[in-house]
Amino acid sequence: MIRKGLSSLARSLKDLKPGEKAIITKIEGEKGAIKKRLMDMGVTRGAEVLIRKVAPLGDPIEVNIRGYELTIRKSEAELIIVE
Repeated sequence: MIRKGLSSLARSLKDLKPGEKAIITKIEGEKGAIKKRLMDMGVTRGAEVLIRKVAPLGDPIEVNIRGYELTIRKSEAELIIVE
């Protein structure tokens, strides 16, 4: 999925497949509860993320970030832009 104003290399975390790694470049959305919660869990710009598992229906997604396992919703993963 290509977002308005971002290069063609930019994609969201939800677009990655299990085993793929990426670097977080941006967390979209307004400064709200979801964005703050993601940042509190270590989802910040520059962090490397590895997709561990994706549930059969695509939700939730299990990732490895900063040395720990984190499970997030697909709607949250869509807000995380990676390269």
